[in-house]
Formats: sequence, structure tokens, C-alpha cells
Amino acid sequence: MVGSRLPLSISIISLNEEANLRRCLSSASDLAQEIVVVDSGSRDATLDVAGEFGARVQHQDWLGHRDQKNVALNLCTQPWVLALDCDEELSPELKASILAFFAQGDADRFHGAVMSRKVWFLGRWITHGDWYPDRKLRLFRREGAVWGGSPEHDRVELKGDTTLLDGDLLHYSFKDIRHFITKINTFSDVFLERQRSEGTPWSLVHSVFRPWWRFFRAYIIRRGFLDGFPGFWIAIATAFFAFVRYSRKYEDELTHQA
Repeated sequence: MVGSRLPLSISIISLNEEANLRRCLSSASDLAQEIVVVDSGSRDATLDVAGEFGARVQHQDWLGHRDQKNVALNLCTQPWVLALDCDEELSPELKASILAFFAQGDADRFHGAVMSRKVWFLGRWITHGDWYPDRKLRLFRREGAVWGGSPEHDRVELKGDTTLLDGDLLHYSFKDIRHFITKINTFSDVFLERQRSEGTPWSLVHSVFRPWWRFFRAYIIRRGFLDGFPGFWIAIATAFFAFVRYSRKYEDELTHQA
């Protein structure tokens, strides 16, 4: 059975992702020659679920999203890699597109393939605003690829042409509003550390105008209003998230002056 699969490694990092990992691997495991899971210390049944799907599991203390994903990438052995997060799954349309990518010879012409990511939030799929289409390069040739970007906003860096696949990468990123709000603090911590390391001073312009721009872009320009109240909530929350991020530097400078 493995011999009929694609020349593909599935690359995943995990921590206490028992429920999400099962859904993720159920949607994609039969595509790949191997599944590589790098775990940073799960205490639930994550490793058992990975074992059920025949994954090769390695422990790695947490290095941050970008560096942890590079560990997983370096463990892959197949010519192509499909990088997934535990809270993602392939839609049937996207899975068919991946199969067609190899069957029709696109794997010989391109170095990677981009897919649109669609988020489930407040009881519906979000199809407008800043959250869609959230295009990600997740299928790529292993040789020459590396995870780059910032620690909180990682991305695959790859030389060569890419194409866009049909279908969506389904993303269950936030369980509820409470979960989203907890992420604001986590990501604003990382943002503040990067501002400190870069020596970026606090800016009143950024603190005041970036939140307004984020709301206007998400709700009006990108038609978030078509997603109903969830679209309105996301635009407001995204603006507030920007306000928190850029205000943290003001608080940081004030604290160090005291």
C-alpha cells in the first residue's frame, strides 16, 4: 500500500493535540510515504494517535514555531513535503488537487504549491476579510526549502515557481472567543520581544492608525461584512489585537523609565 503513495513526507509539530491530530491525519495520511511528528512533550494521547497512523515521532524541546518546524523538515526523507498544523485538515477538493498535482506532471514543473486556508469560527466558515483566502505554501520540494519569517509568523522560503491548488486547507484555529483572546497575549509577547531586539521605539501613529486600518481593510475592503456578525467580530478583534501589540512598547518604555 505504501508503494502506491506519493513521494511525500507529511511534516507536523505537536503538543497536546490528541483530538486535532486525529482529524488532521485522517484527511491526509494515505497520501504520504511517511509521516514525521516532532513533539515537544505532550501529556495527552497525541503520541498514541501519531502511532496509530504509523508516524515517526521524535521529541524536541520547544524552540518556537519556526525552528521547531525546521527540525521536523530536516527529518523528512521524501522528495516532497506536505507541512500541516495539527489543527488543519485537507478538504476533499484540496486532497484531489494534490493527487492531480502529481498525476498531471505539475510536480515536475513546479517547486511548490500554495493552498487557501479557511477558518471555522463562531459556527461558520469564514470566507472573507483578513482571514480568507489565507494562502500558504505547504506543499514543496524538500531540497532547498527552509522555514523562515519571524518566530510568530513563520513561512516556507523556497526558490522556484509555485502554483495555486484548488480546494481549501480547513483550519480549526480557535475553539471559541476565549481561546482567541488568550492568543492575543501570547503573540503580543513575541511581537514585543522582536521590537526590543530590533530597537524599535514606540510610535503613536502606529498605535492609533494601524488598528483603524486593520478594521477598515478587513471589514470594508475585503468584505468581512459578508460573513455576518462573525465577520464584524473578527474585524473588531483584529483591530484590537493590533492596538494591543503596538501599545505594549509604550508600556515597556514607561516601565523602564521608572
